[in-house]
Parts: sequence; structure tokens; C-alpha cells
Amino acid sequence: METGSNSDSLDKAETSNGRGNKLGSMLPKIEPFVPKRDQNHNPRELRSWAKRTGFVSHLSGETGTASSTERFDSSTGFHVGKSGRDQTAGGSSPKIEIDPVLGRTRPNMGVEIEMDSGSGSGSGQGRKTAADGNGLGEKVEERKVGLNGNGVENGNGNGKGNGVASVTPLVVEEKDEEGKGKRDVEIGMYPEGEEHGHEGGNGHHPGLKVGLRDNPGFGALIYYGLQHFLSLAGSLIFIPSVMVPAMGGTDKDTATVISTMLLVSGISTILHSYFGTRLPLVQGSSFIYLAPALVIINARDYRNLTEHKFRHIMRELQGAIIVGSIFQSILGFSGLMSLLLRLINPVVVAPTVAAVGLAFFNYGFPQAGSCIEVSVPLLLLVLICTLYLRGISIFGHRLFRIYAVPLSVTITWIYAFFLTAGGAYDYKGCSPDIPSSNILVDECRKHAYTMKHCRTDASNAWRTAAWVRIPYPLQWGVPIFHFRTSLIMIIVSLVASVDSVGTYHSASLLVSSKPPTPGVVSRGIALEGFCSLLAGIWGSGTGSTTLTENTHTINITKMASRRALVFGALFLILFSVVGKVGAILASIPLSLAAAILCFMWALVVAVGLSTLQYTQTASFRNITIVGVSLFLGLSIPTYFQQYQPESILMLPSYFVPYAAASDGPVHTINEQLDFSINALLSMSMVVTLLVAFVLDNTVPGSREERGVYIWSCAEDVATDPSLQLDYSLPRKFSSLCCCSSCLRA
Repeated sequence: METGSNSDSLDKAETSNGRGNKLGSMLPKIEPFVPKRDQNHNPRELRSWAKRTGFVSHLSGETGTASSTERFDSSTGFHVGKSGRDQTAGGSSPKIEIDPVLGRTRPNMGVEIEMDSGSGSGSGQGRKTAADGNGLGEKVEERKVGLNGNGVENGNGNGKGNGVASVTPLVVEEKDEEGKGKRDVEIGMYPEGEEHGHEGGNGHHPGLKVGLRDNPGFGALIYYGLQHFLSLAGSLIFIPSVMVPAMGGTDKDTATVISTMLLVSGISTILHSYFGTRLPLVQGSSFIYLAPALVIINARDYRNLTEHKFRHIMRELQGAIIVGSIFQSILGFSGLMSLLLRLINPVVVAPTVAAVGLAFFNYGFPQAGSCIEVSVPLLLLVLICTLYLRGISIFGHRLFRIYAVPLSVTITWIYAFFLTAGGAYDYKGCSPDIPSSNILVDECRKHAYTMKHCRTDASNAWRTAAWVRIPYPLQWGVPIFHFRTSLIMIIVSLVASVDSVGTYHSASLLVSSKPPTPGVVSRGIALEGFCSLLAGIWGSGTGSTTLTENTHTINITKMASRRALVFGALFLILFSVVGKVGAILASIPLSLAAAILCFMWALVVAVGLSTLQYTQTASFRNITIVGVSLFLGLSIPTYFQQYQPESILMLPSYFVPYAAASDGPVHTINEQLDFSINALLSMSMVVTLLVAFVLDNTVPGSREERGVYIWSCAEDVATDPSLQLDYSLPRKFSSLCCCSSCLRA
């Protein structure tokens, strides 16, 4: 390596301090650490996950950073190899302020490279020298090292022997506005590839109570597992409360679908924890599949069905979900998802996920408003718990923040029970058990809707459900396959994959793990397709995917153990075979379910938009793309939804937006293709994804501006043992699977 201006300035500074002559005969001329300008990131050198994934502009991947293969060669024989095998304890390395992108010293901008104190006992004391290779007055610190008679540092620091100088990890420290330093990037060089990170041996991160690979004990695993699933209760159990009544199902059918969803969610979560990305992510029925399900449910062909309407529509949904899941599995197992990842970035993910929640604004409060005295208190209570009481800790646990949804629903449900028992919804001569279609008295017909939505005893699910019932495959009959519905679910499965990509990336940041490789992401998407296939066979009404709210749950619970998730999933499977559990959940009044769904959909919007934190949010390019995508994602479906005069007369107002498939403006020679195109363009998330995808990949913008996702590569897996422990398949399974190597790539 040629001696640069940095070392010249260092020598001049030493002489100016009056110590150059004294130390010149005993100190070697050690070159400052200057990174090479290459395009490869080395995980040993950039230990900070955020810096390695392009979320900070000066370490984004646009330009290369220093490589751990950098060698410090001087006349003294100071040398650092790639593997670090020549390192010995007790040494030290120079500390110099460098620009990690340009590979040279830079002006004093509050960034220093400092050194962790080594474990050796090398003699000497540190000294500070003013030096600036570019005349910029940089501050350089260098630790005096013990030398033997040949000018080579002794590994023991006692001035004897011929050991090679050892190098301790370098630490880049950034100073905040107050001038306080904070650790930002560790450049780890440890002997024999040993991993000494903050994760330790279990992948534990200081910001988490339980790390990804931690095992806190049997009791704690049960507690944390149940806690994790309870915090996601709103997403897991309330979708059937919307779907089944719209399909003409009974209260017993609602209870059965809830039990089926619990079973499929438990199985899918266990499979994903072992064979998917292996991140602590709950799999279940997502709101992404709710909108297309409502579109199919409200198709003109099914409006006049009277006999077995629920079963017929469910079989139609099963067939569509099975076809969509097969497409998703092919997308993952074939490796096409790895290619598609290059085009999926936060500017695409954020508006798409936000549109999933915004798509239900027509349904949310119009349904909740049917019983204003119950739904409004529930909304207020859940907001108080999540926002105003979130900092209150009880016995070391922030119960109001973690259990906001189940706690609010329970309290409001009890309140609604007292209203019902007190006669608030009793009307003379009217019975809530009589269907509205059979009510002959006009006065009772006016109150039928209120009784159905507000009374806690309106559901007969508890009386009709069995204590033990095991959901089984094809329980609703043989699936029905149609081209029009299958095409809809194929596109929706693509939207679900885009949503999962953003969740994978955000979750890996929260558990302080390095990002997964494209092969691991493809493996996760392929397994999601397989789990959706199980959902289609069992008949849960929706596909199975990674719940968007996972990142919010990990953030508030500080629990990231996949073992705990497996325990929680086992309890979910246990609850699914107890018929009365599904019956209790199905007995929740519809107004309460709609009110809590208003909060859950708003949370999905917030989680989606939070993805923009990884981009330059002040960029006019980004805010324009997001704004146009969301606006057109809401406006274009409204245009398609206005072509349905018959639907306005036959359907409730909150279902009219989902009935455009049969009466939309698109007319071709193929009626089934017309149905599919009208249905897809009437869904906000599909239009938003299409607009954002095209704009983000055609409008010029730098990688830092776009917040381009940078995934780990195969070289990272080979050099970083923690990456293998986080994402690699179980050893026994890998030995049996002939293609496991390509899946882990």
C-alpha cells in the first residue's frame, strides 16, 4: 500500500509535538486504515445492520466500503489477513478518522473511528496528534505499542518475542448534536472467524426481552407465545365476522370458520418458524384476502341463491385460493421471487399496504355505527390504551399497550352485556331470535337490525356448537374452480407477496438480525403459498400470509423468540378443536367487531406508511409517487364501482363497492375475463400496487433516495455464522432435502 498524505501529516504532527524524534526510532510507521473503493460489502466490517442495508446514504451500497481483506503493510511487518488468524491478544490498532465511502480522511464532521480496548497488556499510553492529510485539521489518535528489538510488536505486549501485531475491533462512533458519541458500526476482525457481537451466542439483542434464538424457559415460552398471539387477536378472529354473514352463513358456521382459521394459522406459523424465513412472524388470514373474498361473495350470480348459499360460495373461494396459492408457491420455489425483489422497494410497499387498510373505509364505521353506544366507547377505550396509557407499567409489563385490543373488547363486551340484560334493546313483541325476513310486524322490523348488531345474546353459536370439533379438509365440499375467480386470487397472491417482503425486511431490522438472502425470501414466499393451499383445502375463506401487524407486535412486546411463537401456535391448534372457543368468539356483537376492525385497518395503514422511514421521505419524487398511487388507488376503484345501479338497490351500502365485478365498464368477448378485470380494478390495493410499481421503477432516483432494499448475499452466509443460525433450515431437514442448499442460498 502506498503511503498517502494521511501518514505524512501524522509524522509532521508528531514532530510538532516534540515527540517525533523520541518515538521515531522505536515506533513503526503504521499506515492509517483506508478502505478500498469496491462494490462488495463485507459483513465483518459493517456490523451495523442499518448501515449495511442502504438506509443511510453514506453506506448505502451505491459505493463500496472497506473490505475486511484490507492489509496494513509497513516496513515493520504489521499485517492483517482476511480471516484474522494472524491476530493475537493484547495488541492494538491505529484509530483514524476516515470517510467510509471515499476511502480517505475527511473533515471533522463528528465521526471518529475509535478502538475497543484490547485484552492484552501492551505497555505505553495513548497520545493525541493533530494531523490532516488534506489540510482539514483532523484529529487522529494512535495507541503506543510495545516493540521488540526488531521493531515488531510482541503479541504479549512485553517487548519480547517475534509475535505479529494483533488488531482489536475498530468502532466507528457518531456524535449526536450534543457531541455525545454513540456506537454505530463495528468493524469486527476476530481470530478464526469467531463471532463476538451483541447477539452473543443466542442472537439476543439489547432492545428485546427475548431474542430470536433465545430460550427463556418453558414457562416464559408459554407466556410470551400467548402474549404474542393475543396482541394479534383482532386480525385472527374478526375476519369471519365480516365474511360469513355476507355469505348467508349461520352463527354456527361463523364459529366453525373461526376454529378453522385458528387451526390453519397455528400450523402455518409452525411451518414458517422451521421452514420459512424463520423470523418470528405469525401467519394467518390477512386483510389482503378479505377484499377479493367480498368481491366474489357479492357477485351477481350468488345474490339470488337461497339453498346452501354459504357452502357454494365457500367452495368457490376454496378453488380460487388453491389456484392462487399454487402460483405463489411456484413464484417462490422457481426463484422468480428473487428476480422480482430487485423491483420491490419501500416506495412500492408503503402505499400498497396502506391501501389494504384504506379499502375498508366504506365498511368500517357504517357497520359500527349501527350500535353507537357500544362501538364508540370501544374505539375510545382502545385508543386510550394504545396512546395515553402505553407508558404505564404494571409489574414490569406494559399491559395496556400489549393487550389493548383484547382488553378493550372484553371490557366493552361486558358493558354491552349489562345493556342487554338491563333491557336497553328490548322491544315490545319483538324477539331477536326471529330472522328479519320472517318478521311480520313493521315495528319489530325497524328494530331487527339493532337487535342483531347490539345484543350480546343475539348469537346462538354457544348453544349450537359442540364442545369438541376437529376441522377437517374439504369440510364444506369439493372446491369449485372458475377462471374468473382464480385469476383474481393469482393477482392478490402477488400483492400478498409484496406485503410479506416489506414485513420480512422490517422484522429482520427489529430482531437486529442481518437481512435475509433473496433465497430465504423466496423460500418464505413459497411456504406462504403452501400454507394458503392448506387454507384452501380446509376452507377458511381466505389465504394464509404473514400478518402485516407482526412488526407492530414485535415492537411493543419486545419478544422475538421463534420458540415462543411455536408454543403459542400449539395453543392455537388446541383451541381450534374446542368448539366452544370458536362459539364464544362468534358471539361477539357485530358492532363491536366492526369497531375494533376500524382500529385494525387504521393500524395496517400506519404500519404500511411507516415503511417510508427507510427512504428519503422529504424527496419530492417519493412523496409524489406515494401520493399519486394512493389517490388513484382510491379514485379509480370508485369509477368502476359506479356502474352498478342494480347493486345499489339490492345490497347494503357498505357492500356496494365490492359488487363492481358483475357490472363494471370493461366489456370484452369473454365474460369471465370481464369479471376478473372489473374486480381487480375495483380493488384499491391492486391499483395502488400497479401505479406505485410502474412509477418507482421508471422515475429516475438514487438508491439512497428510493431506500432500495439490500439483501444479504451468499458470501455473507459463508463469513457470518449468525446469519446461518438465523435463517438456515434445520440440520435434519437439510440433510434429507436434496435441494436445501439452493433454498438457503
